[in-house]
Amino acid sequence: MSEQEVDLSAEKYEKHREAGEILAQVREEAADRVEVGASHLDVAEYAEDRIRELGGKPAFPVNISVDEEAAHATPSIDDEETFGEEMVNLDIGVHVDGWIADTAITVDLSGHDELAEASAEALDAALDVVEAGVETGEVGAEIEEVIQGYGFNPVVNLSGHGLDHYEQHTDPNIPNRAVEQGVELQVGDVVAIEPFATDGTGKVTEGADEEIFALEREGSVRNRQARQALDQITDEFRTLPFATRWLDVSRPEMALRRLKTSSIVHGYPVLKEDEGKLVSQKEHSVIVTEDGCEVFTA
Repeated sequence: MSEQEVDLSAEKYEKHREAGEILAQVREEAADRVEVGASHLDVAEYAEDRIRELGGKPAFPVNISVDEEAAHATPSIDDEETFGEEMVNLDIGVHVDGWIADTAITVDLSGHDELAEASAEALDAALDVVEAGVETGEVGAEIEEVIQGYGFNPVVNLSGHGLDHYEQHTDPNIPNRAVEQGVELQVGDVVAIEPFATDGTGKVTEGADEEIFALEREGSVRNRQARQALDQITDEFRTLPFATRWLDVSRPEMALRRLKTSSIVHGYPVLKEDEGKLVSQKEHSVIVTEDGCEVFTA
């Protein structure tokens, strides 16, 4: 299909937009609840419940990443953590019939305003250059230049990504630094652009905590709780990520261990910078057009 033949009013784009409208409202409401002494679990559950009230469904568990954490952190079932004077990243997703919107914002309670500003300004710079025909490496170069201009590093092993039907991470990859061999963006591409800025090395590693999982393949297990969990996963979440606390079974941690051992689900370990460092994040989802992009999570 040529660029001219892409129908940006097609049903799938309308559902992306509907998801984005819900998400923009929930992002602001959830961010307002992030304050010293507030509960991580309360904020996550508020946002997820609000998404459902407004007619969408969570595309993945609300990520609440604190200080050196960059991604994949979400509260456990009985989580008692509260916010301190920390840098807090909220990464939230909504889908409508499988069509996804993805956004993130930093709520800085730590007093490191410039680090939060670096990722936000890098996102603005990236959005200014996105249009059909631009290579993803050029977008990454804009992100890198802004973040380094603040004296920080982009997190180079995290990136933006495409959004597809019931798939929250697809091609094209949108790097957070300049790369020589990028992919040319096309009219109708739906992508999430998410700069991460850090005062650390710019590379995250896997931590030990793991509260988010996704279906890897179809399969069968003998254990009753694991079978019940698998039925819920395939019926309710499909291929999208889910939280341990979302499972309506007794001993969900044990059920997930059995499913993971059988390679039926895979986990997402929390990704972290070095201890004592900070990470900020800002993200919007866009539809690429001939002469720019439509930001549908603003």
